[in-house]
Amino acid sequence: MKLTHEQEAMAAAVEDQWLAAAVETAPAARAEAEAGVREAYRLAGATPPERIYWFGSPRAGAAAVALLAGAPAPGPDDPAWFAEAHAELRRQGWIPGETAGRSLRRRVRTEPWAAARQAAVEALGADGWAQLSAAAGRRSWALVMDLIAGRLRLRLGEDIATEFPGETGRAVRRPVLDAIYGQHDGTWLSTFEAADRLLPEAGLTRGLTGLAQVARHTGWWWANERVAVLTERPGLLARDNVGRLHRGEGAAMEFPDGWGLWAWRGMPIPATLAAELPSLTVDRIQREDNAEIRRVMLEHYGYEGYLRDAGARQLNADETGTLWFLDLPGDEPLVMVEVINATPEPDGTSRVYWLRVPPQTRTAREGVAWTFALTAEEYHPMVQT
Repeated sequence: MKLTHEQEAMAAAVEDQWLAAAVETAPAARAEAEAGVREAYRLAGATPPERIYWFGSPRAGAAAVALLAGAPAPGPDDPAWFAEAHAELRRQGWIPGETAGRSLRRRVRTEPWAAARQAAVEALGADGWAQLSAAAGRRSWALVMDLIAGRLRLRLGEDIATEFPGETGRAVRRPVLDAIYGQHDGTWLSTFEAADRLLPEAGLTRGLTGLAQVARHTGWWWANERVAVLTERPGLLARDNVGRLHRGEGAAMEFPDGWGLWAWRGMPIPATLAAELPSLTVDRIQREDNAEIRRVMLEHYGYEGYLRDAGARQLNADETGTLWFLDLPGDEPLVMVEVINATPEPDGTSRVYWLRVPPQTRTAREGVAWTFALTAEEYHPMVQT
């Protein structure tokens, strides 16, 4: 089957709807999400859960699943958030000793996905399925799984390992592998919904309706034999113009219970660094040993301001601009061309731009030419704007 332009446009519109769900920050619609969980169990041929517990973040959810699997109760040296998860379970009616049973992730999520995919490939043909997957999921994987869910999963595991070493900590990390991604599962649900709209008589989403309902209404969750654990969506999600997690004055992704992920242009950073960014000084930047963290600091401080305040050396000046050089201990030198826009602004002023260029650059012309993938000899602009 070959899709028409109209069908590809329909698939892209479906993807837009699921992308919106993936970045939704409103509180979970709990009744609708719980109904979706029960439907997902029913479609998988499993008995609906006896209990459904709710938590304020994936970290708290993982802790709850570990406790429901028999992890020891919190001790005096354990993190406060683990003790809070234990207390929250008790508040919701859990009696220590009651267990959740085995994980049903494979049965509830993996097997229905595999069956739906096989049916869709048979109905659309391999080429049609590939075309539809591109049309309905071209942006989703990179924007959601790579830049949000993947970073969240990695940070969750790292945070638990760092804050909670030992056997109990390992028990809390294990549930991370069994999480079902809720709103972030829209990255693949979008393709199946588009397939169902193309071939409604084929029933291609018949086994996925429960999963889709959960994904529309809540965040990450866990499916076990007797218990399901659901978690809230983030209450704050800050991204830059290309979709990367990005915020300089707090967590870029923050959940209702206070846990979150700090990031600068997609790179996870320690919460302590985020607290420092608003009051950075040249001395603090120079004392940072980690080159990646130093780059984050430089971006936040501003390259041009840092060149000025740290005493950069002028290497060259010509008709294209001024070349500045500054050594960065433990990293490559900071070399930038200061360029003045040839076209004045409406108020008569001329805007100044700073272009970072390779460390080996020796003239301003060479640096400006490099930004156009040209050599200094090849760079001869007829008109400058």
